[in-house]
Amino acid sequence: MRDRSTSAPAKTPAPAKTPTRRAGFSVDLVLLTPHGKQLAVLLNRSSDPRAREKWSLPYDLPHTEETLEAAADRLARGALSATPTWIEQIGAFSDGRRHPAEVDLSVGYVGLVPLGVPAPVGGVAAWFPMADLPVIASRQRSIIDAANERVRDRLDQAPIAFRFLPPTFTLSELQSMYELLLGRRLHKASFRRALQGSWLVEPTEEWRSEGRGRPAQLFRYAPRRRRSTRRGVRFELLG
Repeated sequence: MRDRSTSAPAKTPAPAKTPTRRAGFSVDLVLLTPHGKQLAVLLNRSSDPRAREKWSLPYDLPHTEETLEAAADRLARGALSATPTWIEQIGAFSDGRRHPAEVDLSVGYVGLVPLGVPAPVGGVAAWFPMADLPVIASRQRSIIDAANERVRDRLDQAPIAFRFLPPTFTLSELQSMYELLLGRRLHKASFRRALQGSWLVEPTEEWRSEGRGRPAQLFRYAPRRRRSTRRGVRFELLG
């Protein structure tokens, strides 16, 4: 009698490999400063020679029991020799796009850095103009775009322009800052009328020479106490 042959059990196909992603989430910080006629972003150079992108935003996973705001402040202190004059959360980003830490979720923050603050020495970081950014991870590029939009959206709700200037400034410097942030020219007389209506600045006893003309008086940010909220320049007055 013929022995019944036994067939080997069918092999279960191996599951398809998926990209390894880390659990948890990152905090990503967009630091902005004026650079010529546009804003610039601080980027860190990667220390990993195998990294797909050579530059990235400052980012990290929050420490145990560390709040999001504390993590953003820590990133700012580590990236700069100066503290940002204004910092705000942009939102959460979980769009499936690449991130240097391979995390599923990133919480973006934007911080404003006064004009003239240098990048850290040693070549580990550099300021890049918005129009000339190097290739970075796609999710971080989305965070940068959102940070730029947030600054413009908040321009008439918070004293954003003043956060980029030194403690004292001329009205011409302030107007130039608004023009940079808005991306358009402003009429000088209309701007100063709108500024006067906003009650946000007061003159100092200091003056500064601006070319061949008469010296310009220096002002400082000093909103009137009677104002219930702090706003930027009311641009509806510029029409």
